[in-house]
Amino acid sequence: MRISKIRLKNGYKRFHDLTIDLGDNPARIVALVGPNGCGKSSVLDGLLFYAKAYSPIGRGGNRSNDYHSMTRKMYFDALQQIEIKFTSGSFQSIFTSKQKTGTENTIFSFRSPYRYNEELKISETRSVPEIRLNSYGAADASALDSKMEENYRRLYATFNRYRDENDLRPSEAKAKIIGDLNNSIKSCLDLEIFSLGNVEGNEGTLYFKKSDHPGEFEFNVLSSGEKEVVDILLDLYLRKNTYTDTVFLIDEPELHINTSIQGKLLSEIDRLVGPECQIWLTTHSIGFLRALQTNMRDRCQIIYFRPEYELASRAYTLQPVKVSAGTWRELFSIALDDLAELVCPSVIVYCEGRAEPGAGGRERGLDAQVFNNIFATSHPDTLFISSGGNTEPEQRAAIALAIIGKVFPSMKIWVLKDRDMASGKETSESDRQTYLRTNEKSHRVLKRWEIENYLYDKDVLKAYCSAENLNFDELAYDMFVTDINNQNVKDSTNNIKNICGIIHNINSEIFKLSISKYITEDLPVFKELEDCIFNRR
Repeated sequence: MRISKIRLKNGYKRFHDLTIDLGDNPARIVALVGPNGCGKSSVLDGLLFYAKAYSPIGRGGNRSNDYHSMTRKMYFDALQQIEIKFTSGSFQSIFTSKQKTGTENTIFSFRSPYRYNEELKISETRSVPEIRLNSYGAADASALDSKMEENYRRLYATFNRYRDENDLRPSEAKAKIIGDLNNSIKSCLDLEIFSLGNVEGNEGTLYFKKSDHPGEFEFNVLSSGEKEVVDILLDLYLRKNTYTDTVFLIDEPELHINTSIQGKLLSEIDRLVGPECQIWLTTHSIGFLRALQTNMRDRCQIIYFRPEYELASRAYTLQPVKVSAGTWRELFSIALDDLAELVCPSVIVYCEGRAEPGAGGRERGLDAQVFNNIFATSHPDTLFISSGGNTEPEQRAAIALAIIGKVFPSMKIWVLKDRDMASGKETSESDRQTYLRTNEKSHRVLKRWEIENYLYDKDVLKAYCSAENLNFDELAYDMFVTDINNQNVKDSTNNIKNICGIIHNINSEIFKLSISKYITEDLPVFKELEDCIFNRR
């Protein structure tokens, strides 16, 4: 079950009319990213507010209209202010279906940012509500989320029941019940659960061991960050068999947690949450952003709450950002503030084009903008920069390598040239290979004459016209473009526009940038470009 679209309107919290649209194929992980006060937690509150119109979630949660309504409207009705679209049907239909199995409260699982780890030391057993009832912990993003004691009681009862029903030794039962949980904990920390304690012996707590400690020690000795990790992972571990078709809402999971641990924690959250579930999280953490940028980029969507959006006064639709190197610098700037300049791409590619930047350092060179569009998703840690005419990329790259290379020795700096590298003279594939053999490994050359020979590829133009509802004249294209690798199509942009059925005026640069978005990974032309640049073929 996944959410594909939500809408918060009529002054819900800080929103005049906000829509978050994830498209027809929403990702497994949805990250709401932005500075403090931009409304990330309010989105999660809206989802919970809607769910509570059907059944309560968490402990308490009887907030007044002052909390939910920007205008403090009386009798603020969640079902009128909030719309949720699921891939598997409406909230009501899902709720009704789950009622048949008594799991109607498992549509959402929530953790607030205020996870409170009270002293864990119990001396008597008592029953706790079934986990499917979702009746403990925080009910909104401003409430304390105290789950540790109840979750310990659940874990302890599960261990005892499994031991007795199967007539096992404690060590055998422990290996089964907490083995997988320990794997998750050890993936994040130099720590593992050693014992579940003994409630009847006034030792009702978790005991741990770690490599640099001489003996076992109890939960209360852990640091705040260690408690946070154990708390989150234990809750997810206990829920995984019941919350199998759920949207998990986790508000700022990085609280109190060291940057180096954050990415590991997100990987374990992803592992413990069932494959049919979706994870919504709010964050402005370096560690989580880095994990999303690297090993999770294929299964996440990022909703960026830009500071300049006037969400309280105007209607706005937020869609997942197309994450390029430039976008990542913006996102990391939320976490790093003035240190954002220290976050650099892994590869800088100097290519031909207008070298002078626009306002605010905006890239103005067409080639660089096109390449940044094409490889935004597949190579998000690569930044293309325009550096002038035919010979200037080499000069600028040499200067950059001499300066930046001393500060960031792992950064790669490449030079990318069009195949018209001989100042307009004819050059063949043989000439291109000779150039590659006789120049530094940092040099690359396009197989086709120049960037337009990729943009005006038939498959690309077909995809563009189909998406833009334009009539592509394939016969006219075949009569005009006889050699897409070598033909000068750059000077025939108006003819290409006519072939695409464009009858209105459109700036040539805007036209080319629009086309570049359709050079996608499933097209042969993408693979050819990727081989030229990243594999130096």
